[in-house]
Amino acid sequence: MSGAPAVGPESGDAAPQQPPFPAEGVADAAGAAQQPEGAVANGADPGPESPAGVAAPEGDDRAAQLEGELAALRAQHENLNSQYMRLAADFDNFRKRQSRDSDDLRMQITCSTLSEILPVVDNFERARQQLNPQHEEAQTLHRSYQGLYKQLVEVFKQLGVSPMRVEGEPFDPNLHEAVLREESHEHAEDVIVEELQRGYQLQGRVLRHALVKVSMGPGPGPLQEGGAGDADPAAPPSEA
Repeated sequence: MSGAPAVGPESGDAAPQQPPFPAEGVADAAGAAQQPEGAVANGADPGPESPAGVAAPEGDDRAAQLEGELAALRAQHENLNSQYMRLAADFDNFRKRQSRDSDDLRMQITCSTLSEILPVVDNFERARQQLNPQHEEAQTLHRSYQGLYKQLVEVFKQLGVSPMRVEGEPFDPNLHEAVLREESHEHAEDVIVEELQRGYQLQGRVLRHALVKVSMGPGPGPLQEGGAGDADPAAPPSEA
């Protein structure tokens, strides 16, 4: 038996298949795949138009923008802080004014109430000066009355009410009300000689003015004989 016929170029069979790409093209494609990203095919250095060269101006603009925003935020903070300080000062003044007005109103109500009670105290004072109990029963009633009066005075002291002591003091229109004026050789002018109705103060504020009698000072003395108004007939005439 004869062996398999040899296949060669002379046999007339089909020629072996050629690769779809030339060998040089394959090598170029493989080399391009191995090159780093952003590299130039011919191996030249990146020029001034590379991404690294463009990023620098963008960073400067971003920093300038952030500095502008920071300056605007600082100005806004200063403005808000100044507004807060003004509001805090206004509120503190309002709170103090409200507290002062409340204290004044409370004092006015207290003064009005105590002024209505003062005539009762005056009646106690008059009764104490006029009553002179003799019998045991009258003395017992008088002691009970004195106990009530002392209790009332103690309540006034706790509230800050104090009576005025005016006799012998200079007249003060802020504290006293002059009802009468009379001549006095014992007191100088505008000195209180008698208290007609007791005055009271409440924590330094006049609760009721004292009704007083004020001295006018000593009156004019009698004219001396031979005064300046009468001419002495025995005296020589004055020379011109």
